[in-house]
Amino acid sequence: MSALEIRDLNKIYGNGNRALHDVSLSVPKGSFFALLGPNGAGKSTLINILADTVRPSSGSVHLLEHNLFTERAWCKRRIGVVPQEVAFDPFFTPREVLAFTAGLFGCKADYGWIDELLQRLELSAHVGKNTRQLSGGMRRRLLVAQALVHKPELVILDEPTAGVDVELRRRLWEFMRELNAAGTTILLTTHYLDEAEELCDHVAIIDQGTVVTAQPMRDLMQAVASSYLWMHYDKKLSLSDADGLALAAFKPRLNDEGVCLELGKQSDGQSTFHIAYEAAVSRFGPPLDAGVRSEDLEDVFLRLTQKDSQ
Repeated sequence: MSALEIRDLNKIYGNGNRALHDVSLSVPKGSFFALLGPNGAGKSTLINILADTVRPSSGSVHLLEHNLFTERAWCKRRIGVVPQEVAFDPFFTPREVLAFTAGLFGCKADYGWIDELLQRLELSAHVGKNTRQLSGGMRRRLLVAQALVHKPELVILDEPTAGVDVELRRRLWEFMRELNAAGTTILLTTHYLDEAEELCDHVAIIDQGTVVTAQPMRDLMQAVASSYLWMHYDKKLSLSDADGLALAAFKPRLNDEGVCLELGKQSDGQSTFHIAYEAAVSRFGPPLDAGVRSEDLEDVFLRLTQKDSQ
């Protein structure tokens, strides 16, 4: 079952700018889903549509099989959004902010859950302060607490760790993992692609308002990410026509330190490492050192978005 089903979503602003073009996505229930894209790709427009602050030009969105646009009240009670912008009444304390927010969702304030959120997001020591006295990182964590106070089934995190230090970021992700393991669906946008690769089991990349890819993270990395064999020598290498032909399948690149070969997969799915290594040794001799580097999500992201923008 999908937590979120987006079909043929379009958004054209009054100035003619087309922010989204036939966007279709399926976010599985219980998934930790990464929504990635360069600046201006359309991510914020899509999230604002999901948050019901922007109306689409056409298309449909269903949350847990309920129409987001015709069953707004039902859907809003089941979505929590952490926006990029920080805005609070400066005279409320964090506890008062959360109690008030729960009421906006039609929920009676659960002070046990509120206190747990403040504790898990490391705000307990600041409950007596007004929000204007909180640091930027504290305010961002309070935004996360606001999005969770009514225990939503879908949480949308829009750059939630911007301005949050490394240690607090790590503990925040531990908490979000726990919520996800308990069944909460999480949709994350972030420019920290290492976090997305570590946390998320599904990923969609959009660029120029169009979906470039949407699939399980593991499938994307297996299909697109490459591995490279680096072989280091103490001499300058050169490729003869015969060498180039023999190594052509590995797209050899030479530099002052040695040679780099792109590894592929054989028909049985095994890496071509041994074939590439032996082919290079037969032409250049044993290397001083050798190693394999596999591409990460950032490499895949840049390849897909740069290709799409050319």
